[in-house]
Amino acid sequence: MARIVMKFGGTSMAGIERIRRVAQIVKQQSDAGHEVAVVVSAMAGDTDRLVNFCREASSLYDAAEYDVVVASGEQVTSGLLAIALQSLGAKARSWLGWQMPIRTIESHSKARIETIDADDLTASMQSGEIAIIPGFQGISQDGRITTLGRGGSDTSAVAIAAAVKADRCDIYTDVDGVYTTDPRIVTRARKLKTVTFEEMLELASVGAKVLQTRSVGLAMKENVRIQVLSSFTEDGAPSADDLPGTMIVSESEMEKEDMERQLITGIAHDKNESKITLTRVPDKPGAVANIFEPLAEAAINVDMIIQNVGREKGETDVTFTAPTSDLDRTMQVLETAKESIGYNRLISDTNVAKISVVGVGMKSHAGVASTMFKSLADRGVNIQAITTSEIKVSVLIEEDYTELALRVLHTAYGLDAEDAA
Repeated sequence: MARIVMKFGGTSMAGIERIRRVAQIVKQQSDAGHEVAVVVSAMAGDTDRLVNFCREASSLYDAAEYDVVVASGEQVTSGLLAIALQSLGAKARSWLGWQMPIRTIESHSKARIETIDADDLTASMQSGEIAIIPGFQGISQDGRITTLGRGGSDTSAVAIAAAVKADRCDIYTDVDGVYTTDPRIVTRARKLKTVTFEEMLELASVGAKVLQTRSVGLAMKENVRIQVLSSFTEDGAPSADDLPGTMIVSESEMEKEDMERQLITGIAHDKNESKITLTRVPDKPGAVANIFEPLAEAAINVDMIIQNVGREKGETDVTFTAPTSDLDRTMQVLETAKESIGYNRLISDTNVAKISVVGVGMKSHAGVASTMFKSLADRGVNIQAITTSEIKVSVLIEEDYTELALRVLHTAYGLDAEDAA
């Protein structure tokens, strides 16, 4: 018998028929003797609909009332899932964030979980009752409803798993695991049996959309084992224990199970990148700080940064990347700060994509970057920028070459599935 926290996303909860299917999956685990808690997202599209209601009511809406509105989506699905489980003869009830409670800190709409009082929840699970918990929400120190930001239900699930000391946290999505790359682009992509927290954190941060970055970071901190599974299985399909997805585990656990693992675990891509160049920036101390301080104050995340060799006239060009969704704000901030920065021209380019190779094997093996650079060069793919970490190499290329780059690198690093067509 295990203690399991199961999380179902918006597509899994999109309508009564899918909620009934989720109820069957949950009951299967409960009938097997496991202690079960379930964290649910709002129905697909509901959160966007609720956000739009707030914007229509007032463009300057109060953040605390915004949280009251958008948190209602998960409340609906938690109650509906409890009803569906009861109709199957299971003992189930919903637990709202304030009933546990899940205490949060920081501002509304982007709160962070501080503590979870899980004693009553644990006792309920031990009694055989299935607990249904709305994700994405908590309660502030002054008793107001708060929300954790988009994708926060993953974080809720991991935090609750840590609080109840669960054996694992099963994240059910519309994919059946973590793949070596996007299987919709590379048909030879393989589903991974295990991935380390560190690798998943890097993959999530560079474009892999399977898990929210915050949830992986919390799982690594609290050592919560995560399993990624698909809720879109046929009736009568084997349970998660018999047909596992991908386990996200600590590096020490990975080494015990797989000593001869691949050098590279996965390759991710992100087309939500824009390249911004400032020309003829003064080549002197403090000039770069004048560029990035106002961007940091505007909460704009910057990734790749290149400063060219200084010119004879004491000038240089500075290039960096930022999310395309933040491009307009980035340009506005830099234009406002033009006088203090002292640049000549501001140039943006959205026709770029970031390709990243990730693997803990890089720590002890040389030549990963050179394989990447040579493989792309042999196919005529130009590299515009490079950034690295201990277990990641990322390059910026022209967006039109994204699919070609993924296929070439997937083969170059020996990740192709042997039985693929």
